[in-house]
Amino acid sequence: MSEARDRQFERTGGKVLYDGRIVHLVEDTFRFADGKEVKREIVRTTGAVGILVHDGKDLLLTRQPREAIGQPDSLEIPAGRLDKPGEPPLDCAKRELAEEIGYAAAGWQHMLTYQPSVGILDEKAYVYIAWDLSEESADSGEDERIEVVRWPVDDLDGALEQVSDGKTVIALLWAKAHGLPGL
Repeated sequence: MSEARDRQFERTGGKVLYDGRIVHLVEDTFRFADGKEVKREIVRTTGAVGILVHDGKDLLLTRQPREAIGQPDSLEIPAGRLDKPGEPPLDCAKRELAEEIGYAAAGWQHMLTYQPSVGILDEKAYVYIAWDLSEESADSGEDERIEVVRWPVDDLDGALEQVSDGKTVIALLWAKAHGLPGL
């Protein structure tokens, strides 16, 4: 029990190093139970959603350029940022599904919520499964270069071999372990 108390801390201050449209970089100061203070650089975001989508036969993935990693054709599940104040994650996922691949879904299940990089990032990512699809498009207003890729639901291993994106790997591994609702 005393070991857990030694790890407890409180935030004692901080300053904004960069305040951008998507990310905010802060340097926060924390005091531990032993009195020692440390500074940590933390990237703060509004969070994200990802959607593993299927039509009963195929997964609907996206292929798009990811400039941050120098990759012109990253294979991923549809996803987006929680960038509308107060919007619940499921509503954001529904909006992103229409914006990214032009579909709505009647079937929805929350898969999991995870934190991508707890050492430097406060982001929470909410991942859903969607099925029972109908066409519905929406304009994101962003210059996205998205290609929809159909991938057979019975070839999750093949998809996993082609993917390097964390949220997509997690979603595919979860589907492999638990199956897909709506099939």
